Order: sequence, then C-alpha cells, then structure tokens
Amino acid sequence: MGKAKDYSEFLKLRLASLVVLSSVICYGVAASEMNLSIMAALVIGGTLLTGASNGFNEIIERDLDALMDRTKNRPLPTSKMNVTEAIVLASTFGILGIGILGYFINPMSGILGFIALVLYAAVYTPMKRKTPFAVFVGAFPGSIPTMLGCVAATKGFGEITLLAWLMFSVQFIWQFPHFWAIAWRVNDDYLKAGFKMLPSEGGRDRASAFQILVYTIGLIPVSLLPLFFGYTGIFSAVIAIVAGTTFALQAAKLYKTLSSEDAKKLMFGSFIYLPVVQLAYLIDKFL
Repeated sequence: MGKAKDYSEFLKLRLASLVVLSSVICYGVAASEMNLSIMAALVIGGTLLTGASNGFNEIIERDLDALMDRTKNRPLPTSKMNVTEAIVLASTFGILGIGILGYFINPMSGILGFIALVLYAAVYTPMKRKTPFAVFVGAFPGSIPTMLGCVAATKGFGEITLLAWLMFSVQFIWQFPHFWAIAWRVNDDYLKAGFKMLPSEGGRDRASAFQILVYTIGLIPVSLLPLFFGYTGIFSAVIAIVAGTTFALQAAKLYKTLSSEDAKKLMFGSFIYLPVVQLAYLIDKFL
C-alpha cells in the first residue's frame, strides 16, 4: 500500500484525472456517436501518458523539488523511490500510453500523445529556470488533451479538425491565468529553486497582474469561437460569457489588490471555469 501511494504521488494521478476529463469531454463534443472502447482508451492511455509526463518532470527536477516546501516530500526527494525505479516506471507508463492511444484509437492520437510528452518533459521542464516563456511552451502539451479528444472522434489515420483547434485554443488561453495564479501563490517557493514562472521580472507586481487580466478577458471571445463556427449553440455561449466574465472579475480584483488571497480565489476560479465551459459545449449537443 505504501509503494502504491508513492507511485500515485510520483505520477500525480489525481492531476492526471483532471487532464483526462477535458479529453473525454472534447471527444463527446466531436463524436457523432459515443464509442465506449474509444472512451476507455482515452481514459487509460491519457492517464498513463499524463502520469509519465509528471514522472519525467519529477526525475529531472528531483534536486530542485528538495528545495521547495510544496515538493520536498515527494517520493524522489525523500528517497522513497530511487531514480532507476522512477525512470522505469515513467518510461513504462509513457510507452503504454502512447501505444494505447495509437493502436486502439488512431495513429494521430499516438503522435499527439508523444509530442505532448516530449514538449512537457524535454522542453518545458528545463525552461522553467531560464525564462517565464516556459509557461507559453507548457501551454501546448497542457492543451493537447482537448485536441486528442477531437482527433479520437475521427476515422482512419486521425484528423486534426477545426473543432480540435478551437477546443485547443480555449484550453491554451486558459492555461496562462491558471498557471500564473498558482505561481503567484507559491512564488517564494519557486524562487528557492530558481523557477521563473510569473510573466514580469518583478514577480508579484502590477505588470504580472495586468497580463493575467488580459488573458482572462481574451478567454471570453476565444470561448465563443465554437459558436461562431457553428459547432455549439446559444446555451454554451451564455455559460461561457458568464463564466468568463466571473473569471475576469477575479483577475481584475487581483490587479487591484495584488494579494495572495485573491490569487488563490483566481486559482480556484480557474479550476471551476474550464470543466464548466467544456461541459456546456457537450450539453449543447443534446439541446
């Protein structure tokens, strides 16, 4: 039981479940009819792949994790797992995840899964200590699950449709206020490891808060693009406007106060915003 808990913490399986949810919802939005075997492959393959990405991230950052309060109790810094064990586990999960997506769904799904894994582990992770631009790079693998869900609804080799790009775009823009709200709260911890996650060199300053506000406002028109292109209806548009406006007001409050408490509210607001809007897109199919 102890080892299972260590593996779960190492792979961040709770977080993986949230990522997989967006993939399954987007599959539901794109599919003309729901195929349970494809949904199962999305869930299993997506969970394995996300776990692998998290695992490789922790392997690369194991010494840095030991410096931060929020990560110092992870399995690698505490020696509950050794590096060889971690590499074998993450590699196994990655290979299985890509294989399941590519074989049981379509080849394009496997390719997208591979790209997400490489971008997250090999590009985003090492960039975090070099430049805040890492958040932009990390937003790509973080948004690929939505595209995966839409590609899973296509036949043959798999096709990246306009709908796939639209779902990707919503999650892509959402990632900036989401990540920056988290970074605002734990910036002191990040600095211990040399991570540069907030957009301004001044850290928790007005410039960072302004960029957060700009992205939350920009999320509103982006979230309406599925309606503009005829994929969704008025119901989801209304939900997207209400959710987006609420989210933007939270960002405006942070811009005014620059307080960690308002950053915390924005962070929780981001957790609520995304599934609410994506579920609204799905519900629109049945209205």
